[in-house]
Amino acid sequence: MACLMQRFAVHRPFEGLAIAACLHVTAETAMMVRLLRAGGAAVSLAASNPLSTQDDIAAALAVRYGTAVFARAGVDRRGYYRHIERALGAGPDLVIDDGGDLVNTLHTRAAALLPAVRGGCESTATGVLRLRRMAAEGALAFPVIAADDTAAKRLVEGTCGTGQSVIDGILRATNTLLAGKAVVVAGFGASGRGVAERARGLGAQVIVTEVDPVRALDASLRGFRVLPMAQAAPLGEVFVTATGSCDVIGAEHIAAMRDGAILANAGHFDVEIDVRALENLAVAVHTGVRPHVDAYDLGDGRTVLLLAEGRVVNLVAAEGHPPEVMDLAFGIEALALAWLAAAVSPEAGGKLPVGVHEVPADIDAEAARLVLAAAGTSIDSLTPGQQAYLDSWRIGSLSGARNLAAAGTACSPTLWAGIPMGGPPVVAAGGRVSSSHATIPIGYTK
Repeated sequence: MACLMQRFAVHRPFEGLAIAACLHVTAETAMMVRLLRAGGAAVSLAASNPLSTQDDIAAALAVRYGTAVFARAGVDRRGYYRHIERALGAGPDLVIDDGGDLVNTLHTRAAALLPAVRGGCESTATGVLRLRRMAAEGALAFPVIAADDTAAKRLVEGTCGTGQSVIDGILRATNTLLAGKAVVVAGFGASGRGVAERARGLGAQVIVTEVDPVRALDASLRGFRVLPMAQAAPLGEVFVTATGSCDVIGAEHIAAMRDGAILANAGHFDVEIDVRALENLAVAVHTGVRPHVDAYDLGDGRTVLLLAEGRVVNLVAAEGHPPEVMDLAFGIEALALAWLAAAVSPEAGGKLPVGVHEVPADIDAEAARLVLAAAGTSIDSLTPGQQAYLDSWRIGSLSGARNLAAAGTACSPTLWAGIPMGGPPVVAAGGRVSSSHATIPIGYTK
């Protein structure tokens, strides 16, 4: 982020643009806002989760950095959407979303502002899923970059960041020992895999539930036990949902759980655990038995513990991703947004089609390079010969062809008409080639 701050201050990719963002209001987000402002943007910010909002950060952004912030910790649902509507103001040029609520509000409650919006970025897998559904129905009104869907971001933010911070949130909230416990992880995407691997690293017996056969196979081949949730429910002691879907843990699953089961959600929205069903099953609810822990008595002597009211546990009960994780994640998003701003500018003709677009691969690579450089890590570079070999379909597995590539010689059809393979041909009686030392003509497959 420090490298990009200097670059953006010089090139000003957002000069004269208004950006409306709906993000977790944390110290890491504050750095992202400062980066956008360094790039010339006027930024307004709403919170994407009231329980993760840090009021001191919101105040600092407003007072010290001149940002229009509409966020307050613990605000109710009505206030949450009112803050989003205020952040949209008179109409932004670009938007940044975290889960899709800002874009949804634009298209439903503030559709009059849509003509001014040139494009946006979405930070989460859940939000990208919603946007793809909008695009498929022809409802999406502007191009959006799926900033979550890059190899570097999935690895660092999903697997490493979510994996560590979710376990951190569970441990802070419960102070439980994971070693020896049966931990059920619903979903084996990048985030679920991170949670499962770190729980296993702490000695837990991990069970994975999935609806995707490829991901289920991945979990199985990595040594995890894979079961349907109905079979996992009576076995688990700690449950973590990380699917992006709803009702992953329902009434029938809760009814089968053992006494003291712990329920935590790592997905973006509070819909993965059916909290209403849990409330209906309970005969008594004890809120705040520990910070961010509510106990539900089920009436038969069993108690189920719900963490963070079913909201994203790593941001409510802990501090979210470590700064190093968000440094990369926001770096990718800022670079993608700068690329988008240029692509949809009047000077470029605004030709980027409406829809959900992937982050260009060179942006993902550039962000990874910057992080490695900041950590003092060096990597190899391709030689010209290696690059030529990878770029050409004409160069096969023949050593002579590799030598030509290393020498920088273009492999043309004329050259392929007779590449010497070690020496003159050896011809046996009858004119048959009896050795591999021969000139291979075009079209010959060895």
